[in-house]
Amino acid sequence: MNRKALENIRSLSEKGWRIVMENLKTLQEGPYPGSGSDRECLHVHGREDTHRLHISRTFTAFYRIHEQELEVHVLAVMSIEQAHKRYGRFRPLFGSIEMLHTL
Repeated sequence: MNRKALENIRSLSEKGWRIVMENLKTLQEGPYPGSGSDRECLHVHGREDTHRLHISRTFTAFYRIHEQELEVHVLAVMSIEQAHKRYGRFRPLFGSIEMLHTL
């Protein structure tokens, strides 16, 4: 997990921390988007391995799937408001997203 993402999670309330951690753990079983899922694949700078996880309509986690290493790297966790303010409103894979260059 990215150091900054971990710092953001540690700064949450106990309830927020628990909710975020429970949702991030679900990435172990299935990090890929699916029907009715709260996960979306984003197209960032020509990469198709960046994903977004909505957590309880309160938080957003950005992560990348590294298939060769069988790992999921959490890049950032923040409130939905912070994500919209910082990166704009993302469109799924088929839209053009050029704002995640800071991750």
